[in-house]
Amino acid sequence: MKKIILSMFAMSLLIVSCSSDDDATPSEPLGAYEDGIIVSGEGGPSSITFISEDLMTSENQIYFNVNNEATGVYLQSLGFNDDKAYIVVDAGTITVVNRYTFEKLGTISTGLTAPRYIAFANGKGYVTNWGDPYDEADDFVAVVDLTANTVISTIPVGNGPEQILAEDNVVYVSHKGAFSTNNIVSVINTSSDVLTTTITVNDNPDEMLVDDNGDLVVLSSGKPAWTGDETKAAITKIDMDTNTVSTTLEFSDGEHPELMMYLNGNLYYNLGSAVLSITDDATAVTSTPLFTTAATTLYGMAAKDDRLYFVDAVDYTSAGQLFIYDDTSYSLINSFNAPVVASKIYFN
Repeated sequence: MKKIILSMFAMSLLIVSCSSDDDATPSEPLGAYEDGIIVSGEGGPSSITFISEDLMTSENQIYFNVNNEATGVYLQSLGFNDDKAYIVVDAGTITVVNRYTFEKLGTISTGLTAPRYIAFANGKGYVTNWGDPYDEADDFVAVVDLTANTVISTIPVGNGPEQILAEDNVVYVSHKGAFSTNNIVSVINTSSDVLTTTITVNDNPDEMLVDDNGDLVVLSSGKPAWTGDETKAAITKIDMDTNTVSTTLEFSDGEHPELMMYLNGNLYYNLGSAVLSITDDATAVTSTPLFTTAATTLYGMAAKDDRLYFVDAVDYTSAGQLFIYDDTSYSLINSFNAPVVASKIYFN
């Protein structure tokens, strides 16, 4: 009996040893652009830059370098789903690539007019479209078959659908208003692909995120003073169980933040090149900056781990810049060249 027990013990050690060896086996690299920061630029011409996660290497124009073709006019945004990236171009095309190699896999070239952003839910893609920016009645969200890369239906929505965020089986759409203005967030059920309701917020809602309390946070920049009809900017929190506004934190006249990011329970926003922050439980916004970035024209920002990332569009014709700051000391860690009109930051 003792020999049997010893044999079983030895076998268990062998199994544990084999399991440990398997766990230690390094996985095969997925591609040259795995584990890093991706920065997209809108134009002049549009392009995409990759920076390795250790900040040791960078490469500009990665899509062109791999595919020997340009990304098109006015690259608006990228969307990521499984191992694919979707490059959304204002001119009416979405190019599908492998997100780790950036090899071109396909194109969605019909059924879109002026696509802005893409989100994914229920195995489908959802793309915001302005239509004619001067026509307030032709805007829609396109529903995309991700296998065939085709638009299979459209959902009419209010003027100027901008950013889109998927949460479970619902997508939320902010309506900045294209070339005019709007003040709603659309709610779409992705099981039925029907617009279920709209939520009124302050003017020009754009960026959205979900905070640690599970609230949808919407940044509305308001109408600036130069319009002659200035309205207040605001951070609005929406209860996603009831799709109702729970909190509205308004800014003072003359303050019109346009960018927002979130890290470790802190919501960051900008006033010009300055960065400000409030916590989840704040009852008012602050006008006291944490620090001022080196950006001439701060045009995009994002946060991950212990770093804050900012892109500088400079003069909209020169090469942009990416600035990386520590989220505690707010000291500059590094900077890199970025595309012309650099606007969006992603983590691959």
